[in-house]
Amino acid sequence: MIRLRHKFLIQGFRIFDQLAMVGVFVLLVGWIEARGNFGFIRKVLEKSYEGYEGLAMVGVLLGWFFIFNKLVHYHANRFTTLKSQAIEIAKAMTVTSLLLLLVGAMFYIQMVTPLIVSLFLLSSTALLIGSRVVVRALLRTLRRSGRNARHLLIIGETAKAFDLADRIESRRELGYEIEGFLFEDDGGGAGHLGRIEARWKVLGPVAGLRHLLKKGVIDEVMFCLPLRDNFPLACDVVGLCNDLGVVVRLVPELGNVQMLSQAQVEDFEGDQMVTFFRENLLFQLFAKRLMDLFGSAVLLVLLSPLLLVTAAAVKFTSPGPVFFGQERIGMNKRRFRLLKFRSMVVDAEERKKALAHLNEMNGPAFKIRKDPRTTPVGAILRKLSIDELPQLINVLKGEMSLVGPRPPLLSEVDLYDWRDRRRLSIKPGITCLWQISGRNELTFEEWMILDCKYIDNWSVWLDLKILLMTIPVVIFGKGAS
Repeated sequence: MIRLRHKFLIQGFRIFDQLAMVGVFVLLVGWIEARGNFGFIRKVLEKSYEGYEGLAMVGVLLGWFFIFNKLVHYHANRFTTLKSQAIEIAKAMTVTSLLLLLVGAMFYIQMVTPLIVSLFLLSSTALLIGSRVVVRALLRTLRRSGRNARHLLIIGETAKAFDLADRIESRRELGYEIEGFLFEDDGGGAGHLGRIEARWKVLGPVAGLRHLLKKGVIDEVMFCLPLRDNFPLACDVVGLCNDLGVVVRLVPELGNVQMLSQAQVEDFEGDQMVTFFRENLLFQLFAKRLMDLFGSAVLLVLLSPLLLVTAAAVKFTSPGPVFFGQERIGMNKRRFRLLKFRSMVVDAEERKKALAHLNEMNGPAFKIRKDPRTTPVGAILRKLSIDELPQLINVLKGEMSLVGPRPPLLSEVDLYDWRDRRRLSIKPGITCLWQISGRNELTFEEWMILDCKYIDNWSVWLDLKILLMTIPVVIFGKGAS
C-alpha cells in the first residue's frame, strides 16, 4: 500500500499542477481583463473557433504538460529536497509562461497580455511550491508519529555509511527506521564496527542478506561499499532485492556518480546493453540550438553597422584581408575554420615561433598580453572582444555555439593532458566560464577546470547566465589582451 499511495501522490501532483495553472490563468483573466465578470468562461466555451485557434489552445495545454514532465521530476523520493523541487518548478513555469506569451502573440489572443503572463508566472509558481510545502508538512507530522515508516538496512561498515545513517536518523521527518548494518564477508574495514554497534545493530555479513529479506521487514537496502571493488557483490544484492520488490540505493564514490547517472539500458535483437555517455537531453539540446540560431541571427542583424565600421577600420589601417580564418578543433575533434576580424599583421603566424619565449600562459595555450604582432586597431578590437564577432557566422552554421569551451588549435590539442581532452566532447563556443572569470588572468589549469565544470553542470539556464554575465565583462574588457 505504501507504493500505491506513492503512485497516487505522484499522479496527484501531476494532475494538480496542470489544473492549478489553468485555474490561475482563468482567475487572472476574469479579475483583470473581464473586471470580475466570469461570464467570459461560458462565452469562451461556447465560441466556435477556427481550426488554427483550436490547435493553438490544444498546443498550449500539451506544451505545458510536456514541459512539466521534462523539467519536473515527479517521484516520491524522500531524499529530494524542497529547494530542488522549487528550482524545478520555477524553471518549468518560466518556460511555460514564455510558451503562453509566444502563442498569444502569434495568434493575437487578446486575453494573453504581458501583465497576465507575469502574474500567471508568479502566482502559479507560488501555488505549486506552496502545495509541496503543505504536503511535506503533513508527511513530516505523520512520520514523526511513527506512521508511514520505511525500514532501512545498510550494507557497509565504512565512514560514509556511518555518516549517512547518522544524518538519516537525525531527520525524523524522512520516516526511516534503521534496522541495522551488514558488513563485508571478509570483515574488511571492521574498525568502524565499534562506532556502529554503539548505536545500531550489526546483523552479520552480507551473506546473510537473503535470510534477512526472507524473515525480516525490510523496505529499502542502502549499499555503501565502494563499487569499484564490490561490483559483483552489488549485482547480487540488487538481484536479491529485485526478486522481493525491495528498493535498493547504491551510494557510489563521488567520481562515479556522473558516470552512473548517464547509463541507459538498450535492446539489440533481444540482447540488453547498458550504454554510457549517450546524451539524453533532447529538449535542452534542441533549446540550445534554437537559442544559437536565433541569437546569432539577431545579433548579426543588430550589430551589422558595427561590423561594417569594424571591417572598414581593419581594411584601411593595415594591409591584408578584413577577416582572419584559422583552422580550429571542434566537437569530437571535427575541424572547422574559425572566423575573426584580423587584429594582427599578415605574417603573424610566421612570427609566432620567434615570440614563443614571451608566452605568458602556462600549458599548451599561447597568449601575450602586449603582443607585438597586434595592429593599433587590432588592440582596440581585442580589448573590446569585437574581433570575435564574426564567429556568430560559425554559430549560425552549427560549427560553434554561443556558449561553450573556446575552440583550440590542433597544436594545442596535441599537448593536452588526458583529462583536458574532455573539453572537446561538446560544441565549442564564443563565451564560457573562462571568459567571465578572468580570461588571460587565469592559469591554463584553472581554464581547463572551468571548462570541465561547465560540461558537468551544463544546462540552458547556465548558458543564459553566462551570456548575461558576458555583457559587463566585454564592456569593461576584464581579462582581455
